[in-house]
Amino acid sequence: MHSCGQAKDSRGWWRLSPFFVWLSLFYISWLAVVSLGGHWEAVTDHWPIALAMLMGSFVAGSTPMGGGTIGFPVLVLLFDHAPSMGRDFSFAVQSIGMTSASIFILCRRLPVERTTLAWALLGSTFGTPLGILLFAPLVPESAVKLLFAVVWASFGVMTLYKLREISAAQGIARASKRFDRLSGLVIGLVGGTFVASVTGVGVDMLIYTVLVLVRRADLRVAIPTSIIMMAYTSLVGVVVKSCTVGFDPGVFENWLAAAPVVALGAPLGVYIVHLVGRGRTLVVVALLCLLQFVWTFQQGWEDLGIPGLLWGLVGLLVFNAIFHYLYRLGTILAADGRPVETWRVLAFFAPRDRKTG
Repeated sequence: MHSCGQAKDSRGWWRLSPFFVWLSLFYISWLAVVSLGGHWEAVTDHWPIALAMLMGSFVAGSTPMGGGTIGFPVLVLLFDHAPSMGRDFSFAVQSIGMTSASIFILCRRLPVERTTLAWALLGSTFGTPLGILLFAPLVPESAVKLLFAVVWASFGVMTLYKLREISAAQGIARASKRFDRLSGLVIGLVGGTFVASVTGVGVDMLIYTVLVLVRRADLRVAIPTSIIMMAYTSLVGVVVKSCTVGFDPGVFENWLAAAPVVALGAPLGVYIVHLVGRGRTLVVVALLCLLQFVWTFQQGWEDLGIPGLLWGLVGLLVFNAIFHYLYRLGTILAADGRPVETWRVLAFFAPRDRKTG
């Protein structure tokens, strides 16, 4: 028995070898860039963001939220940087942290919803560049702050309200290939164009929401899927920004300080959450989402004022109404045991079918 256990454990460690190769290559490259480029002073000067990303990387690896969920408000609200800088930093730091977590997930062979994810990645491939180049430049800085605050506060409210049902879900409801492809494509296009391109995060939350509320997915499926989604979208964002308009000043220095933290912190979040439980972690993060909503208005009252507060409250109502309807849709679709079909989803929103549904 002992030898069999050792053999199984050794095979588990062997499966992680690509992850350890990735970490080795990253840290060697990071050390080369910092040492040969003379950037040690920049790393030490930006230690606060590295400290903040200790929590950010855990959030990235254990919840459906990228590390930018912590990095964006810290840079924008605490350090008073422009929202565009917070967005660019989110892309940059998640391209390391979320990628590291994704490699860890794939090496451990954690379950993901492959079809929906594949089509969401395709949607993000087109939506994220489109949003960065055409949509994001049109959005005022105050609106970026407001969008970030509303999206994540709405997620916090939904998580706290539906936590018991979300945590109790097992497996995932069956769905047709057509629904998987269409829902994934829409998530990638809409999330990449209108959310991630502006805030640097959010597309992971969208795919998580659809999987959890409509498909009734187990958190052990939904969260790894959302992590891979955000990793890819961040990489797309980094490539597009690098090849076109470039990054805001200060992003590189903050990235140098935070990257070595998140490269290991995010996969540790994936691992540790199995020990402490996802439910408790989601409660803490949901409360942080609500806290940053209050913090946004406290720090930016001069820019946002009463109109911004009203828009924020309307946004909370709209997003949570959408979440509520998606949850109702998932309840109805799960009740009869049939696979989720696109026409059944559309029929749910038709007035004549609500009574019969």
